[in-house]
Amino acid sequence: MTVKEAELTATTTAPATTTAGGRHRAALRPSKKGRSGPSWEDVPRWQIYVPLGVYLLFTLIPFYWMLLFAFRPTGSTSLVPWPLTFEHFDKVWNERSFAIFFQNSLLVGLASMLMTTVVALAGGYALARFNFRIKQGFMLALLCSQFIPGALMLVPLFQIFANLRLINSLGSVIIAETVFQLPLTMILISGFIKNVPYSLEEAAWVDGCGRFRAFCAVVLPLLRPGLIAVGSFAFVHSWNHFLFALMFLSNQDKQTIPVGLATLMGADSVDLGALAAGGVVAALPVVIVFAFIQKWLVTGFSAGAVKG
Repeated sequence: MTVKEAELTATTTAPATTTAGGRHRAALRPSKKGRSGPSWEDVPRWQIYVPLGVYLLFTLIPFYWMLLFAFRPTGSTSLVPWPLTFEHFDKVWNERSFAIFFQNSLLVGLASMLMTTVVALAGGYALARFNFRIKQGFMLALLCSQFIPGALMLVPLFQIFANLRLINSLGSVIIAETVFQLPLTMILISGFIKNVPYSLEEAAWVDGCGRFRAFCAVVLPLLRPGLIAVGSFAFVHSWNHFLFALMFLSNQDKQTIPVGLATLMGADSVDLGALAAGGVVAALPVVIVFAFIQKWLVTGFSAGAVKG
C-alpha cells in the first residue's frame, strides 16, 4: 500500500478510542442535522399516547354518561344503553316544549352571529386601516370591557329594554349578546385584516375600484377563515348563554334551550333521563358546527396570530 492510499484509508475510517478496560469503541458522531440533545423521534411512543389516552377518557366519559342516561330505559342500571329507547327525547321535545326552545335558540344564535360579524367587520377594518388620535385608548377600552361580567349589567340593560318595550322579546337577547361579543370579535377581525397586504387594496384602487368595492372584491374573500372562526364562536356563545335569556324572557314560548334545561331540574327531584336527552339536543348543533368548520378554525386563528 502506498502512502497516499494509507492516508485516504485513515480519513474515511471512523476513529476509535480506547476505554479503561482496553476495549475499542467508535468515536461519537454528531446526531442528525447537528442536534446534540435527544430529538422528538427518540421519545418512546407510549409516553405520548398514554397521557393523550388518559385525557381522551377524561373528556369522553361525561359525554358517554349523558348518552347512557338519554338512551337507557327508565329504571335501568345497565352500563350499556341497550335496548335503546327514545322516550326521553319524545318527552323533552313534545311535552317540555324543547321544539320551541330549539327554534328560539337557533334564531338568537344566527341573528347575533350575523350582527356581531357585520358590525365587527366594519369596526375591525377601521382599526386596521386608519390611524386616529384615540386609537390606542379605544383598543384599551375594548380590552378592558372584557373584564366586566354580564351580571353587573343586568339592571341597566333591563331598564333600557323596558323603556324600549323589548322585555319578553327575543330582540333584547339578540342585542345583548351582540353588544357583549363585539369587543373581542372586533379585535380579532382587525388582526385578520392587518395580515392582508395593503398593496392589494391600492392595486384595486388603481384599477378604478372604490374603497368599499375594493374591500368586497379583494379583502373580504381573504378573510373567510377568520370570519368563519369568529362567527362560529359568536353562535356557540349565544347558543349556550343562560343569563340574558333568563332575565329578559318570561313567557315559556320565548325561552331558549339553556333556560329549558334549567326547568327540568325540580326542587325535590330531577328527571335524569329527560335532562340527559335535553343535554344531547343542546350539544348536537354545537358538535355539528365544530365538526364541519374545524379546518377553518385552525386556519383562521393561525392567520390572526401571525402578523403579515
